[in-house]
Formats: sequence, C-alpha cells, structure tokens
Amino acid sequence: MNNVLNFGIPKGSLENATVELFKKAGWQISISSRSYFPGVDDSEMNCKLIRPQEMGKYVERGTIDAGIAGRDWVRENEADVVEVCEMVYSKVSRRPARWVLVVGSDSKVQGPEDLHGATISTELVGFTKRYFAERNIPVNVEFSWGATEAKVVDGLCDAIVEVTETGSTIKANGLRIVCDLMESVPVLLASTSAWADPWKREKIEQIATLLKSSLAAEGMVGLKMNAPASRIEAITKVLPSLKNPTISHLYNSDWLSVESIMSEKEVRRVVPELLKLGAEGIIEYPLNKII
Repeated sequence: MNNVLNFGIPKGSLENATVELFKKAGWQISISSRSYFPGVDDSEMNCKLIRPQEMGKYVERGTIDAGIAGRDWVRENEADVVEVCEMVYSKVSRRPARWVLVVGSDSKVQGPEDLHGATISTELVGFTKRYFAERNIPVNVEFSWGATEAKVVDGLCDAIVEVTETGSTIKANGLRIVCDLMESVPVLLASTSAWADPWKREKIEQIATLLKSSLAAEGMVGLKMNAPASRIEAITKVLPSLKNPTISHLYNSDWLSVESIMSEKEVRRVVPELLKLGAEGIIEYPLNKII
C-alpha cells in the first residue's frame, strides 16, 4: 500500500493563509518561489501548488488525493469529488464569495430573462452557460481573461458574471448587480478513490479535523485567573465561555483557579469587571486549536 497522500495547496489568494493554517494545525509547509512542490514535515504527505480553478479536475482524476479550492471552481468544472468540509478562512474573509450578474447602470435589464440573445463575459463560463440553459434563456457566454468589469463599461458585452464580496467595487465602477447566481466558500475536497481507501480517508479526516479546529480557534483566547471563593458566583456570571468555565481549588487555600475560553474581543470588556470583583493573576493566552 502506498501510504502517501498527495495534497493540493491552492496557489494564489489562499496560498499564504493555507500555509499559516496548516502551521497552526501542526504541519510546517515551506514554499519556494522556484518550485511548485512545497516541502512538508510529514512523510505521509506530498504537497503540490495547484491553481484553485484546476484543483477540482485534478482531484477528480485522482492525480491529487485531496486539496482546498473554492466551491465555485468545483461547480464550474462539474468535478465528481467528495466535499469533506467547508474551510472558511477568517484571515481572508468570513464572507462567502458571490458570483453576480452585472450590467451597466443605465441598462434596462432587471432579471436574467431580459438577457435573451445577449453576450455575457465571465471567467466562470461553464457554470454561467448551465445557469442560463436551465432557465431556457439563450445567451452567448464568452471567457474573460481579466478586466471583466471594463468589458461591460466599454460595451464589449451586454453583461458580465463576476465575483465579489460586498459589491462595492462593482458600484464604484458605475455598474449594477442584477442578481446573485451563486455563493462560494473554500472547501476541502477528496477524490472518490482516495475516500474509498481506508488509510487515505483516515489521513484526510485527520487533516480536516485539525484544520477545522485551528479555524475554530481563530480570534479566540484562553483567560486564566485566581479568584476568592466568596466572589466566584459573580465572577462566573461575567465570564463568557464555550460551555462553563473550569474551576479548581488552589492548594491549601480558599481561593480558586478559574479558566475560560472566549472571543479575544471580549477580553477588553471582561478584564476590568473581573478586577473589580477581586480576580487576580489574570493571564491571557492564544489558542491554536479548539476541538
């Protein structure tokens, strides 16, 4: 049995965030500007840099056992893969990417049906063709090599299908969103052959568990302190936590040790209240994983 998992690291906007996430999860991945084969401190893994637009097709073929890419590109290629879990990178954005139908601000188009016979420019050609075909709206869909928004401004097409988060850039360019066609987030994919292999599936699930636990820990911290037993009820009431704070007795003392997990943003509000209630020795520490 070949106990090595071929894993695709998304090249581009998610690349650095993915490497950082793997580091928090326990893997050191090193990428050289002169190589498409990142190093990884795991003898059971081989990593390759793959453009997200192509990740789905390589995973489908089994050339790559697993990888991370946007769900939009998986749907674009109609890739037959196993979607293991979503990977919402807060360091990149908590918002899903939106693929939207866009026209000029003076266009009379109010819905997709108004584009009968129109020319639409987009990078997401396959999905766009299927979207309009499913609604029996004949359109001409052209691949855009970039500067897609400029094409509708310059009159090179009647509409575009473009990716955005807030739509602010589209509005700033004097364009109008007609409707949303799809939302997308990064997902961890596995090939059907790798998922059917017991060893590879267990390895992929291990990676998924640790990556998700690292994502869950983003923006969270641990807070530890000593507290007088007489004030413990009041102190626990002001402490946010995942469930309930952990409380233990200090040796040969009527003081207690209290530990809680909370959002980092909560600390600035909570600490002054804790001090007023008599808490001492307050320690804040970062978290790599929450499982």
